Amino acid sequence: MARRGISELRSQRWYASADMRGFAHRQRTQQMGLRREEFMGKPVIGILNTWSDMSPCHAHLRDRAEAVKRAVWAAGGYPVELPALSLGEVMVKPTTMLYRNFLAMEAEELLRSHPIDGAVLLGGCDKTTPGLLMGAISMNIPAIFCPAGPMLNGRWKGKTLGAGTHTRAYWDKLRSGEISQDDWVDLESRMTRSFGTCNTMGTASTMTSIVDAMGLTLPGASSIPAADSGHTRMASACGARIVEMVWENLRPSDVLSRASFENGARVFMALGGSTNAAVHLVALARRAGVDFGLSDLDRAAGDLPVLVNIFPAGDRLMEDFFFAGGLPALVQRLSGHLDMSAHTVTGTLAQMIEGVECYDDDVIRPLENPVTKAAALAVLQGNLAPSGAVIKPSAASPHLMRHKGRAVVFDTHADLVARIDDPALGITADSVLVLRNAGPKGAPGMPEWGALPIPKHLLAQGVRDMVRISDARMSGTHYGTCVLHIAPESAVGGPLALVRDGDEIELDVTAKRLHLLVSDEDLALRRANWTPPAPRGLRGYTALFCAHVTQADQGCDFEILQGGPDEPEPEIF
Repeated sequence: MARRGISELRSQRWYASADMRGFAHRQRTQQMGLRREEFMGKPVIGILNTWSDMSPCHAHLRDRAEAVKRAVWAAGGYPVELPALSLGEVMVKPTTMLYRNFLAMEAEELLRSHPIDGAVLLGGCDKTTPGLLMGAISMNIPAIFCPAGPMLNGRWKGKTLGAGTHTRAYWDKLRSGEISQDDWVDLESRMTRSFGTCNTMGTASTMTSIVDAMGLTLPGASSIPAADSGHTRMASACGARIVEMVWENLRPSDVLSRASFENGARVFMALGGSTNAAVHLVALARRAGVDFGLSDLDRAAGDLPVLVNIFPAGDRLMEDFFFAGGLPALVQRLSGHLDMSAHTVTGTLAQMIEGVECYDDDVIRPLENPVTKAAALAVLQGNLAPSGAVIKPSAASPHLMRHKGRAVVFDTHADLVARIDDPALGITADSVLVLRNAGPKGAPGMPEWGALPIPKHLLAQGVRDMVRISDARMSGTHYGTCVLHIAPESAVGGPLALVRDGDEIELDVTAKRLHLLVSDEDLALRRANWTPPAPRGLRGYTALFCAHVTQADQGCDFEILQGGPDEPEPEIF
C-alpha cells in the first residue's frame, strides 16, 4: 500500500501553515509543555476515551490510554486523548440507548473539529462500541477499535455466576423464596469480580466480537479479559498500528463491505449473541452505505446454530472463551461460512486464522455439536409487527415457540411494575404479557424492559417463562420467550397500540409469525379511536432524539446522520 507524506495529513492544515493561525495552533500546543519537535511533522492520533468513574466496565481505560500513547510516541506519532461520553449500562438512566446517537455525534465531531489524522476508539460497554464506530465510520479517517474486554469469571457457593444473566435468575429466586435476603446481599459483591464488561454473551461481548469479525480491531482483541496483562499489550499494539494506518490511509470505508456485515452477522449467530445487535448492525451498515437489514440477519440465522457455550444460551463465560482460543478460533470454525477475503485493519480475515487452534471443544463447539440448534435470532412479521420484530430462540423455551394466549396489556413500564403481581389480573402461565410505549420514541430511548417479570404467584408455582411481547429491547444477558423491537412501535401508531386485554395473540417462531387474532374491521375501528400518547421528549437532547430517531428495523439512528454527502473539512481561520 502506498504511503502518504506528512503534507497529505489533515492535521497539517492546523500545524504546517506559516500564517498567524498556524502560529496560534503551534503556540497553544507548546503551552501544554510540549517541545515543538515532539508534535511537528508527526501524525496526530486521537484517543477517544469513554472512561468514567460511573462505568466499571471502563474503569481501566485511563491506563489503557497510557499504553496507547506509549506506542504512538514510539511509532513516531503525536497522541492526544479526548474524553467522550461514557455510556455505562445499569447506571445511565433511562437507558444508554437514548444516548448512543449522542456518542456517535460526539465521536464524529471530535474527530472532525480537531487536527486528528487517525483514531483509537476505547470502549466496550454495550452502546459505546456502536456509538464510537458509527461516528468513526461517518468521519471516515483511519480508526481502530480497542475493546474494553470482559470481566473475570464469577463464582458463588461453588456455582458459576455471569453478570446480568444471574442477576435476573437470582432475583426470581429471591421473589419466590428460594434464597434469602442475606444471600441476595452477598451476591452483590460476588458476581462482578473485576473491571471490564459483562462476562456473559451480552451486548458488550456480542458487539465487540462482531466488530472483531468485521475487521475493525486487532485480530482477537475482543476476547482478551480486561484484567489480563495481554489486554494492556493489545492496547499498545493498537497505538502502533494506527500510526501505520494513517500513513497507509486505511479508513473504515476501505475495510467495510457487504461481506464484512455478512461475516459479522454469521459470527453473531454462532455466538448466540444479544438481540441488540439487530439494531446496532443495521445502524452501522447504514452509516457505511451498505444495504443490510433484518432480512439479512434472518438469513444468517438460518445458516448457523449456536456454537459458543456461554451464558445465557450456554453455561460458560467469556474468560473460558478466551482460553479456548477466542474469536479467531470461532472464525476458523466458521471459515466455510465466511468470506475470508474480507478486509481487516491488518490484512484479511484469512490471515486472522493462520496458525489458530481451538483448545476447548466444549466452549467453542464444532458445527456437528452445537450448543443448541435453535437460532440466536428470528425475525417475525405479521399484523402486530408489519416492519418486523425479533426473538432469541436459543434463550427461549421450546414449548413456547408455538403459542396462543390471551393478552394482558400494560401501557407503560411504571404500569407494569405497579400491577404485575396483582392476582386480580388473572394472569396464567398461558397469558401473553404485552408492554407498549417502550420503543424509541415512546419510552423514549427503547430501554431494556423487554424481559417482563413473571408474576410472583406464578413464580411460586414454578413458572419461569412466559410469552412476553413489547416494542422495547432486552438485555443480551437475559433469557426467556420475549418478542422484542416490534416495529412500528406503539407510540407512533403501530398495531401494538391497538391490543386490548383479552385479545388472542399467536406466536409461531417456525413460521416467523406474530399475529393478533382480531379482524381487520375491528382493528380499523380501534385505530379510528386511537389517540397518540403525549410526547415524551420535551426539551434538549431528548427532544432532538424523539424528533429524528428512526424505528428499530432501521437501526434507531438519526435519519439526518444516515447517508447523504460527506461533511466538508472545517474552515480554518
